[in-house]
Amino acid sequence: MNITIKCTITLVFFLLICSFVKGQKTDIQWYSETENNGITIQNSFPKGGPYTGPTKKHFNYSYLVFFTRVINETENQFELSVHFSADSIGIPDSPNTFVKLFLPPDTMTLEKQDLFSYGVTELESFEKPTKFQKTINSKEDCLFYVVAIFYQTRADIQNQQRGGNRAELILKGQDLFYKMSPQIDSLHCGQIMFKK
Repeated sequence: MNITIKCTITLVFFLLICSFVKGQKTDIQWYSETENNGITIQNSFPKGGPYTGPTKKHFNYSYLVFFTRVINETENQFELSVHFSADSIGIPDSPNTFVKLFLPPDTMTLEKQDLFSYGVTELESFEKPTKFQKTINSKEDCLFYVVAIFYQTRADIQNQQRGGNRAELILKGQDLFYKMSPQIDSLHCGQIMFKK
């Protein structure tokens, strides 16, 4: 066997091993992970930066992107429903700083976890209510984004504390709540309804 064939075989073998290892990536670091009666909810850490999309009358816009994974480990399918109004939420101890939550239409996949802002491109729908609804079958999962848009009502308070660098979806009974400390202690945002 000549040297070219040996090098080619070695290269092909190396590339196969690399693609297999990359395809098996499971080292996601979750901010929080909870299990409740066969439903697992995993919440990501944030990504984001200055918001440069269209704005109206406020100042110092920035955003954070989170994603949540809901895993159905029960024997039955259920309907996941999450919604956010377009209401502004005041930030404690920062009277001129606000946050709005919305659900962008982009589709999250685990392959996007290393992308800038987890691959979100649709950041312009935060002025209207948004909703995410999906049926999750037994032994399946679902991923979706939550985006937080921060702004201030005075231009001269750019460095005022905004917080909100950790967020999580929490299941209590069948009701879903969103928590973003210190801004949002417990915001009702949806439910999980098992199908008969």
